[in-house]
Amino acid sequence: MKTTIEWAGDASFKATSGSGHTVQMDGPPDHGGRNLGPRPMEMLLMGLGGCSSFDVMSILQKSRQEVTACRAEIEAERADAVPAVFTRIHLHFIVTGHNLKESQVKRAVSLSAEKYCSASIMLEKGGVEITHSFEIQSA
Repeated sequence: MKTTIEWAGDASFKATSGSGHTVQMDGPPDHGGRNLGPRPMEMLLMGLGGCSSFDVMSILQKSRQEVTACRAEIEAERADAVPAVFTRIHLHFIVTGHNLKESQVKRAVSLSAEKYCSASIMLEKGGVEITHSFEIQSA
């Protein structure tokens, strides 16, 4: 896996993935940015959410759950000192569908957290406290 990051002036950078997709990242105005894109640490949280959501949906689809929507809401805390690493992250999944089984949703979230989500497991091994919760809504 590869990516390139190109400086785009001020505190702005263009990231290009190995698959050819681009994302504009920028710093906040008080750090020379122009707010043209997410901050790099926000991108890290988005990647974590995407990785875990991919797992949860894949597991639910394989268990033949009728999911119509899945949203992950992520909140994180960072250290006050430099480097301002993440210290705590909470992922809350809101799964919507028809006749969803709570046991299947719980299993999907647990399997993602404990076995499949590389991003989550990597961050935990680095000392970040990661918690998960979920709720089920009828479609």
